[in-house]
Parts: sequence; C-alpha cells; structure tokens
Amino acid sequence: MGRKSRSNSFPKVLPQADPGQSLAPMSRRLPAISLMCAWLCASGALLDMAQVFAWTRMFTDYASVEPLSAALSDTFSGRPCEICRAVTSAREAAGQRAPAVLSAGGDRMILIFDRPEVFVAAPSERAWPKVTLVRAVSRICDVPVPPPKAPAA
Repeated sequence: MGRKSRSNSFPKVLPQADPGQSLAPMSRRLPAISLMCAWLCASGALLDMAQVFAWTRMFTDYASVEPLSAALSDTFSGRPCEICRAVTSAREAAGQRAPAVLSAGGDRMILIFDRPEVFVAAPSERAWPKVTLVRAVSRICDVPVPPPKAPAA
C-alpha cells in the first residue's frame, strides 16, 4: 500500500497568450469609448448624468430617515444639495459661452438651397438604335486533340 501520487490535483499551467491578441478587443473599443466620452462632454449630457447622480444620492439620504413618498417629495422640493448647485452653476457658465442665436432678420445664413426641378417632357416617338448583327468566327472542323506543339526554334 503505497502512497498514490496526485499529480492531477495541482493546477495546470496554461500557455501564455500572445500579448497582441489580448489587446485587440480593447484597441477596437478604445476609439468608441473615447468618442462617447467626448460626445457626453460636448453635448452637456455629462451635466445631466451628474444631476441624476445628485438626485439619486439625495433620495437615498432622505429614504434612510423618511418614508419613500416623503423622500421623493423632499428630493424635488427645491432645496438643492451641493452637487445640484455645482451642476446649476456649470450649466449657467456653459450658457454664457454658447454662441449667440442668429436674429430672425434677413442676415440669416441659408444652409439648404431648395429649388424645384424643371420638368421637361421627352418626345413621345423615340426610335431604338439600329443593331448591326455581328457574328463571331466559328470553327467548322473539330479541335485537334492533343493540341499541336509549337515548333522548336
């Protein structure tokens, strides 16, 4: 009764993956993630996300000490928290830097020039172009099998 070796119980070492392959999915997603972040910042959606975060935080703080209906009404009662005030000031600062809206006067820029297409009726009698019959040269005799060899030069 000897002792059995338990070589199967040890963790097996997996072969190392190619480093180029492990980064391939991330390198494809990185431009999309960067573009999404830039769009969020440029469109002001980042401020919307911060406002939702502030409301969620206020609701959870109020819900820990009040019933849910009272917590919900207190969240939107008009008493802003620090994050809400920061978001409001950021929106006002972004509004001051926004470009001025063009007036309704005649100095507006025409972005699309729309003009109606002119309808021209084609003549009713059209003649098809004449087709000349063209025939390819056809072979009358059978093809030699095997094909003839070129003369040696």
